[in-house]
Amino acid sequence: MNVLVTGGAGFIGSNLLHYWSREHPEDRITCLDKLTYAGHLESIRDIIDDGRIEFIRGDICDERIVSETVKGKDIIIHLAAESHVDRSISAPDVFIRTNVLGTLTLLEAALKCDVGRFHHVSTDEVFGSLSLDSNEKFNEDTCYRPRSPYSASKASSDHLVRAYVETYGLNATISNCGNNFGPFQHPEKLIPRSIALLLEGKKVPLYGDGLNVRDWIFVEDHCSAIDTVISRGKRGETYLVSGRNELSNIELVRRILRLLDMGEDRIEFIRDRPGHDRRYAIDDTKIRSELGWHPSRGFDEALRETVDWYRRNKWWCEKVNEA
Repeated sequence: MNVLVTGGAGFIGSNLLHYWSREHPEDRITCLDKLTYAGHLESIRDIIDDGRIEFIRGDICDERIVSETVKGKDIIIHLAAESHVDRSISAPDVFIRTNVLGTLTLLEAALKCDVGRFHHVSTDEVFGSLSLDSNEKFNEDTCYRPRSPYSASKASSDHLVRAYVETYGLNATISNCGNNFGPFQHPEKLIPRSIALLLEGKKVPLYGDGLNVRDWIFVEDHCSAIDTVISRGKRGETYLVSGRNELSNIELVRRILRLLDMGEDRIEFIRDRPGHDRRYAIDDTKIRSELGWHPSRGFDEALRETVDWYRRNKWWCEKVNEA
């Protein structure tokens, strides 16, 4: 199979490329990435150099590059996106361009080139926020209530994919996932930022009271879920993906502190950001019961692996911060 992964030099994309080249060595894999601040060749240098993937630098909003790259592809796995909420608040136009217009460009190319399979990777943030005292969880029928320019742009791209399924018959699926963690994650995100700051002897800044809850999943497990949806998922269906690890931000940082043998005096509370969603939680019964997927790692094991990876790969964080 000829597989195109957009955004493959980013966090989830780079992990997916390593996963896919290992689990599907017979496939010919192409990575299309613009290499913005979030995309780094260092994350996939080994599999480029040994010929396991072909890398093309390009913008998913560029119709010419996208059309040329999509030709002959059997599968498109679309991960390319602007994803940092804080950046979306200060520059929403960039998020609309990449996440909405870029997705539209890819969908058009997929139709024209008769691509057999299109999978769109999205986020649980499109569903909005849940209260801390609720047992409610997001599922595939939850109404969309995005609360930031980032989540609004991802919600828009989800709707576009569904429209192309219904209007043009595109063979597409969508997955909405919780917060990922693992190797190659940009240091602006909570877990790698916390680890990096602590290793430098600095404090970890936490928004507000630190009680905001997220549903965490190890990135390798997310990659296996994407693989499962592509191989077994039904056309036009959406699947929510969860590691079933609901943790407040402060509890998450506490666990990192314990792994590094440090105390809570290393936490610094800072002013909350605008529109900060209080809680996310996912009911992923559908993907588990219908497709037979389940994560392979427990949270504490995966977090320990992640902390150890950043300890061993300080050079990677330094390279990223220099970019």
